[in-house]
Amino acid sequence: MSANPAHSSVLSLASGYGSFAPPQVATEAAVRALQAGSLPLLDAAGLPQLREALAGVHSSLGGGSVAPEQVVVMPGTKAALFALLRTVLRPHDEVLLPTPNWFGFWELITQAGGTVRELPLSPESGYALDPEQLRAALTPRTRVVLFSNPNNPTGRVYSRAEVEAWLTVTREYPELFVLSDEIYNGISFGPEPPPTLLSFPDPHGQHLVVNGFSKSLALIGWGLGYLIAPPATARACAAWQHATGNAVPAPLQHAALAVTQHAPTIARNLVNQLQPTRRLMLSALADLPLVPPLQPEATYYAFPDLRAYLRPKAEPIVASQELVAHLQAAGLTVVDGATCSAPGFVRLSYAVPEQVLQEALARLRQALSTLPY
Repeated sequence: MSANPAHSSVLSLASGYGSFAPPQVATEAAVRALQAGSLPLLDAAGLPQLREALAGVHSSLGGGSVAPEQVVVMPGTKAALFALLRTVLRPHDEVLLPTPNWFGFWELITQAGGTVRELPLSPESGYALDPEQLRAALTPRTRVVLFSNPNNPTGRVYSRAEVEAWLTVTREYPELFVLSDEIYNGISFGPEPPPTLLSFPDPHGQHLVVNGFSKSLALIGWGLGYLIAPPATARACAAWQHATGNAVPAPLQHAALAVTQHAPTIARNLVNQLQPTRRLMLSALADLPLVPPLQPEATYYAFPDLRAYLRPKAEPIVASQELVAHLQAAGLTVVDGATCSAPGFVRLSYAVPEQVLQEALARLRQALSTLPY
């Protein structure tokens, strides 16, 4: 596929991590822990003060009390997802995954022994999930319903009323787990914060949540995540972590405790920092011909619909790959929406310096105007 003349450097809007400096309170807490002498050997479930703080944060969101023994600190949110999936999945179990969704879920589910069953949602309906659509997608093999709120890559936030409507269905199946990935919960631009699954009644002990510190709290590369689950499930995950590795090192957990204690301020500062590049991104995309308008409510991604720019009559996944390759040849790396089960869309991050984003968006416009078909 031909493209524009090669650029001397390739700009990336594909990274899932922002260009944020770690909060000073985190680095100071980690340094204090390192300077205190020999590092303590922690319980696999995590630093007691951190588990208590995380339980308190989630309890304060309403809907019920979260106990510290329900919290397990893990070396990253992916590790927390894997621990939960390998704990609750049985042979031949399916995980129902509304799509589009984060491309990493497929491999995690497979590695944990599960089978992905997609539940496609429509961009034309704003990726709404009707509760009867959810009910119709459940099978006797469905063990987990997995969703992300806010959603990566779409930036969609599911409201409290929407989530409650889904839970009205899932409560009818007490052996079904509902797993919510809430890693972007602090990066929200709407009037109301995204609801956490933990704020809803859970009479059958079905609700599982993962979160972390790299997206909303700027601890990029620190390898910190956590899960919250019913006590028996949490204990099983902690036991697996103890058997296969170690507790997350104490200095990192003290850093996590510090940002947890300052979470509202840190997240608010990140949102304010992102506002100029968010405006720039959405304005540039609105000016592109043939691209439907979009207004992601959360995360630091846009997920524009570029299906009008695909090679006519080509198989959608192939055509999506060709489009992304054309952008790459024009000096711009993006996430192919086909990897999220949405061929013809691309995920673009605006958590980059403004100058970089301006040039990247100029390359996007130029590349789309020079397609060879």
